[in-house]
Amino acid sequence: MSINATIMGTKQMKRTPLYEIHKSLYAKFTEFGGWEMPLQYSSIVKEHRAVRDAAGLFDLSHMGEIDIIGNGANELVQKLTTNDTSRLTDGQVQYTLLCNENGGIVDDILIYRAEDNYYTLVVNAANIEKDFEWIKHHNDTGAEVSDVSDETAMIALQGPRSMDILVRFTPEKLAYHIKFFRFEISRVAGKATAISRTGYTGEIGFEIYLESEDAEDVWDALYPVVIEEGGLPVGLGARDTLRLEAGLRLYGMDMDENTTPYEAGLGRFVKLDTDDFIGKDVLLAQKESGELKKKLVGFHTLDRAVARSGYTVYQNDEVIGVVTSGAPSPSLNCNIGFASITHNSGNNIEIDIRGKLYPAKIVKVPFI
Repeated sequence: MSINATIMGTKQMKRTPLYEIHKSLYAKFTEFGGWEMPLQYSSIVKEHRAVRDAAGLFDLSHMGEIDIIGNGANELVQKLTTNDTSRLTDGQVQYTLLCNENGGIVDDILIYRAEDNYYTLVVNAANIEKDFEWIKHHNDTGAEVSDVSDETAMIALQGPRSMDILVRFTPEKLAYHIKFFRFEISRVAGKATAISRTGYTGEIGFEIYLESEDAEDVWDALYPVVIEEGGLPVGLGARDTLRLEAGLRLYGMDMDENTTPYEAGLGRFVKLDTDDFIGKDVLLAQKESGELKKKLVGFHTLDRAVARSGYTVYQNDEVIGVVTSGAPSPSLNCNIGFASITHNSGNNIEIDIRGKLYPAKIVKVPFI
């Protein structure tokens, strides 16, 4: 199924297979990575709290899926990524990073291993084309590389009630048996799916991958039960505040091709004792020296001011960095964020918010 598109001004945006359902729910839309996506249906705060307290239903069909299959697939995924894919077993998921020759992050992704020499890479929506070309360019193993994003939809169900909701729609109560960072090939509401348990909210949650043509039927089956259990449909606004509270990075804001995994605080996903991967030499040198040009830290402001992406960070009247992500935290009733800084002496900082310096404090993440 090809992705529908609309012309808004001079910019063409893609739409997911659930676009008409979002319209019927009076979603407020926004552009994200070239997609016309629901920002919110009710309010960001209500949707955020629904996920923390009950459940949220998300359309994540804008995410990309790239298959790497056949002889050489094992070698290719290890060459491309910083984590140790040799540790993966069938049905396991791994968070990892694609890096360039300078150690900069091309994308942060999930790898799904279906079986030996059969993997699916789930990539960020704005990076689908870039990642696909990057993988093909570095494919010297003979593996088959296919972009299957257009025919694949993804629905996420997140929150403390998500397992009890999903189990109603899976055979043999499968939802109760899927372990963290594992997946199963099964059915949801009678439709063929792959169901994983990873999450991007800090809550228990599931991702449902299915054919695009089946997305509306599965959403329509899940939606009334989510509402019945006190949940809500959730847009990108609350998805961002949820992931921020959980201390999870967003590509393009908290990391990019000029940021290494160590500078993004993601060093634990770099396994330097594996076979060579792209950027390994640079990352090994950075790890051994311990010298970073910048580092990502969490902060919260000490009053009601909200520090947004791009705001300047000061300490002792000196510019030390910039805010990468920032938002009000509905769970903590304060304003939180990430900042990329070159150095610091102590945890007290100031942030320039619309021309005025506001006090903030560096804190540990996750925030909750």
